[in-house]
Amino acid sequence: VQLQASGGGLVQPGGSLRLSCAASGGRTFSGYTMAWFRQAPGKEREFVGGVLWSGGQTSYADSVKGRFTISRDKPRNTVYLQMNSLKPEDTAVYYCASRYLPGALTISTLARSYDFWGQGTQVTVSS
Repeated sequence: VQLQASGGGLVQPGGSLRLSCAASGGRTFSGYTMAWFRQAPGKEREFVGGVLWSGGQTSYADSVKGRFTISRDKPRNTVYLQMNSLKPEDTAVYYCASRYLPGALTISTLARSYDFWGQGTQVTVSS
């Protein structure tokens, strides 16, 4: 599965952005776990949140709970990350990732669990 992430940019603290992750080539995400990770300069890649495509269950890192929301658009085969109340510490390159695991009941927070990655999109939160 090839993933295409988009929607990053520069935003002031307290602002919002919505990232998108779409499957290319007409593929669907059926049976997949979809996740967002981020990596700030000099830091390790960290889990932001994820969703089980089939059932819609979501999971979030504590640092973004209540501010970020993951949703999916099945007809468009697209996953979104709505980011509200952005903080300077949210500045990072954001990546979408997927793993094929039909019947999964939990969402892995480990980057090594994911097989496919998008190219990353820069999010900068600064005044």
